[in-house]
Amino acid sequence: MAMIRKWRAATATVLAVVTAAGCGSDDTTEHADGQHVSGTVTVFAAASLTETFGELGRQFEAAHPGVKVIYSFGASSALAEQINQGAPADVFASAAPKNMQQVRDKGEVTTAPVTFVRNRLEIVVPKGNPGHITGLADFGKTEPKLALCAAQAPCGAAAEKVFQTAGITPRPDTREQDVKAVLTKVTLGEVDAALVYRTDVEAAGDKAEGIDFPESAEAINDYPVAPLAHAPNAAAAAAFVDFVTSQKAKAVFAAAGFDTP
Repeated sequence: MAMIRKWRAATATVLAVVTAAGCGSDDTTEHADGQHVSGTVTVFAAASLTETFGELGRQFEAAHPGVKVIYSFGASSALAEQINQGAPADVFASAAPKNMQQVRDKGEVTTAPVTFVRNRLEIVVPKGNPGHITGLADFGKTEPKLALCAAQAPCGAAAEKVFQTAGITPRPDTREQDVKAVLTKVTLGEVDAALVYRTDVEAAGDKAEGIDFPESAEAINDYPVAPLAHAPNAAAAAAFVDFVTSQKAKAVFAAAGFDTP
């Protein structure tokens, strides 16, 4: 008898983005390896993948008529917890190997995850840099208003590593649950500076400016992806992982500022 798995709602807020295929879920298409792909594929993905996965979802749906991709974006730590509590999902794309390992330890991932992109932190400031931020040392001062990711989120863990490398004790005014929440604080002018991924600075466009700092090289995040062991749609999960690790997908990631292996 199949084990009934319960999903307790996680406390973290998760942004769900649905990209509609416009066709019924009964339609099927054939994957390159001969598998038939149909229905819905549910992907839990790090918040920093919002823009790129949105684009890849549209491409995946176009390549597989009748298939619909549903995303839940959030902090990888919160997503891993939800998966381990039984949240129904097909694919997990994490911003850090640590959170992927948490899922593997619970038997929710049984195939080797693939590192598909890498990312690094960048200082982000509102357009015009009203706080006159010049570098990482400003995060140790009391004057500027500063935002960081929560320590358990991959962007927060990476920030702690660069501060340790630089010998700086940060003085954030706020810690947010994921990198997109941090970026919003900057684009709304609520803080003078924050640490986010450089891809998020790119995604902010003319609403923000980025400042590179050398210590970012000490905390480069690998992003692993894997189909989930209890995926409701295993065939679509495998097809989606194949797609986001393809050469076509690498071009999308590179354009967004990710490093690709």
